[in-house]
Amino acid sequence: MTTASQSLTTLHESLLSERAAGIKQSAVRDVFELSLDPSLVSLAGGNPFLQLLPLEKIGELAKRIIVEQGPEALQYGSGLGTPELRAQIIDVMAAEGITNVGIEDVVVTNGSQSAQDMACKVFCNPGDTVLCEDPTYVGALNTLEAYQVIARPVGTDENGLIPDALRERIAELRAAGERIKFLYTIPNFNNPSGITLAAERRQEIVEICREAGILILEDNPYGMLRYEGTPAPSLRSLDPENVIYMGSFSKIFAPGLRIGWAAVPTHLFRRFYLAGEAVALCPPTLNQMIISAYLNEHDWKGQITKYNNLYRSRRDAMLAALAKYLPAGVTHTHPEGGFFIWLTLPEGIDTYALLQQGVKAGVIFIPGAAFSPSGQADNKLRLAFCSVDEKTIEEGVRRLSGLLAAAINALDS
Repeated sequence: MTTASQSLTTLHESLLSERAAGIKQSAVRDVFELSLDPSLVSLAGGNPFLQLLPLEKIGELAKRIIVEQGPEALQYGSGLGTPELRAQIIDVMAAEGITNVGIEDVVVTNGSQSAQDMACKVFCNPGDTVLCEDPTYVGALNTLEAYQVIARPVGTDENGLIPDALRERIAELRAAGERIKFLYTIPNFNNPSGITLAAERRQEIVEICREAGILILEDNPYGMLRYEGTPAPSLRSLDPENVIYMGSFSKIFAPGLRIGWAAVPTHLFRRFYLAGEAVALCPPTLNQMIISAYLNEHDWKGQITKYNNLYRSRRDAMLAALAKYLPAGVTHTHPEGGFFIWLTLPEGIDTYALLQQGVKAGVIFIPGAAFSPSGQADNKLRLAFCSVDEKTIEEGVRRLSGLLAAAINALDS
């Protein structure tokens, strides 16, 4: 870099906002670049297996929409989303047992990530607090950080958020003068842990937040991808006035279309959707029309059944490989659905450092610290089973297990 360039860089850095200075690239995106290397077995990315989609049919739908409805499909649209897709979203939510939502409650978003951004913009000032699981979705942590919001973890166990821990955490933080705005939670098949909030805890969680005057931001991209067990009621279905529900077509259809939605309590709706309009004007009309045509003309529920059968097989293959190869001292979760399994290694093993060794060993994963608001997940890591076949999963786990065994032996030496 020339002296002039260095001087300009210094000048421009002095112009950065405090918010911009705190933004950093997600570890998931860092590892995504590595996953493009064909010599590596990637157990990192939570990418749906799009090869199972009727791609030729979807291509025909897209072509027909552009040819027959091009001026509408390629034009600006409503900031709320198309009326047709909003009505269809009501049906999608009903398939998960959520029946207390009307079209007037639904705003289409640019993926559920956009809905998280909208929630922070509407409710959070710098220095405010948001409660969440530990671990939780790295994209949500990045959004909170960008808005200079403090993410405070709440105690969890193998059944998800612990109601008593939530109650105590609220009291503790308020006693310290913190302003708690909402609880962000992924109750079904948490990313990254795979843990599901137990059905018997859900009503109590809702009541605790309502009594404390705290909103709930319920993120549910994986809810339909269940491989065993009984579905539990959504938090939105238990309390439509205090829960903002976020859904997405990314995992049940196609993430590249970047279409999600939020179901927002009526009294908050206008402020919420205007926050999205201020950034994106409107969600892409063409993409919405493609999704609408897919939902109308394809057996989308049958497609989800196909996905569930495939992902169940891959999850079972990973669980079997972990049972076969993992060294003593390593534990893992058993997800009932979703894409992820969470490993806990002995204390003292840094999985960020281990990732670099993993690249040399031919296997990659996501280090756990990326998902931790407390910064106490150095000895944990996330594996994804959704986008690789059973044979590759076994080979990846075998390579990883050799790496873990060496790291554990190094601790003991």
